[in-house]
Amino acid sequence: MPAEHPRLRRSATPRTAAGIVHLGLGAFFRAFGCVYVEDAVRLSGGAWGIIGVSLQNPDTRDRLAPQDWVYTAVSQAADGSETIRRVEILSEVLVAREDPEAVLARMADPAIRIVTLTVTEKGYCHDPATGRLNPDHPDIVHDLTDPLPLSAPGFLVRALARRRDAGLPPFTVLTCDNLPENGRLVRGVVLDLARRIDPALADWIEAEARFPATMVDRITPATKPEDIARLAWKTGVHDQAPVLCEPFRQWVVEDDFVPAYGTDACPDLAAAGVELVPDVTPYEHMKLRMLNGTHSSLAYLGYLAGHETISDTVADPVFVRFVKRLWRTEIMPSFSAPEGVDLGDYADALFGRYANPAIRHRTWQIAMDGSQKLPQRILGTIADNLAAGRESPGLVLAVAAWMRYVGGVDERGQPIEVKDPLASRLRALSDAASTPADKARALLSVREVFSEGLAAQLAGPVAQALATLSRAGARKAVEDLG
Repeated sequence: MPAEHPRLRRSATPRTAAGIVHLGLGAFFRAFGCVYVEDAVRLSGGAWGIIGVSLQNPDTRDRLAPQDWVYTAVSQAADGSETIRRVEILSEVLVAREDPEAVLARMADPAIRIVTLTVTEKGYCHDPATGRLNPDHPDIVHDLTDPLPLSAPGFLVRALARRRDAGLPPFTVLTCDNLPENGRLVRGVVLDLARRIDPALADWIEAEARFPATMVDRITPATKPEDIARLAWKTGVHDQAPVLCEPFRQWVVEDDFVPAYGTDACPDLAAAGVELVPDVTPYEHMKLRMLNGTHSSLAYLGYLAGHETISDTVADPVFVRFVKRLWRTEIMPSFSAPEGVDLGDYADALFGRYANPAIRHRTWQIAMDGSQKLPQRILGTIADNLAAGRESPGLVLAVAAWMRYVGGVDERGQPIEVKDPLASRLRALSDAASTPADKARALLSVREVFSEGLAAQLAGPVAQALATLSRAGARKAVEDLG
């Protein structure tokens, strides 16, 4: 750290008492949920400080601890301007693998009324193709018998058990991950695990706890060392853990919190701009399919075509036509828009966000964990289109691009660092198949990703798309879609 740059410190503002525990404290929630909650507290008050929990890695804790849990959020506009704010809503950060007892103690504290999560799709230890708990997941196998858990579902179940045993109301479980019907999915995973541990506990959770669904949206690229250095020179203060984000943000939450807390069941989120609605589903479909679906499509095809970031990808006119065609002909017809929302306007806004050159969102970063993301981001749209008699050639090409990507070798013969919980298995299946048709057949057999019925319907189209990618390359395959 340069001597002329003092370390970022907490202001003299009194620290907010904790009311939320957040599992999975990464850059996204620090740029999104923490900012919303802090705005709500500033506007309406309340004991809604956040205790962050990193489930595995101590890096975030270690960077934030010397700063007393304070960090900088930098919103980067397309014109190069930036809005910089200090975020002070965090009161502590724990590492679950180091001290699971401390995490459970915080979650069981009667002051905690909400537990939020951003543990990514794979963190729920479920089968992405069915949405059900995977009882064979190593962490779940451990959590079934050990009261000090490893998994996010395990922490939820064991903490809720402590609250029940102490005669306390449960907390509201507020997932902020990109999963279809995310509240219902997490509720199902938690109830399944609880029922395997203690059926009476599952009955109590089912009756008393709440799992509202949410839709979250703010593009948050990974922070690089050069970002930290640039911010230090700009502000004169050294922050080891800043987060970068786009100006846009949207949070839609089902208004369904644990009723035992009355008017103190949640922060005044509406005052901070959160949309509290009776049903998140239309917003969820809109965002998962139109943003996340095209993000993943652009990530796999853009990476294979040699584009480093999403903004680089949509600077290529071939990909401009591709993404606009996806929205117009394959994605928008697959669901009903939320009331009062024009999907054409939403698509135009999305394109503007993708094109923002200040947001260096790497295609490789978005391509991570594809086996967990494909079912809700792309395959659900394809399935709905098939049921309605519509074709999805662009989305099928994206699925084929994922298959090419997980093979671990790019179009120039260079290795791809594939980050995915099924990476070794996917690579082995790809390597064992000699032709595009064989590769498609092998990868479509992965039931964690593709249901048997959908795999049968996709066998021919995906094999053909994979053959086109192998023969012509990603950019030409996209161009030929028209």
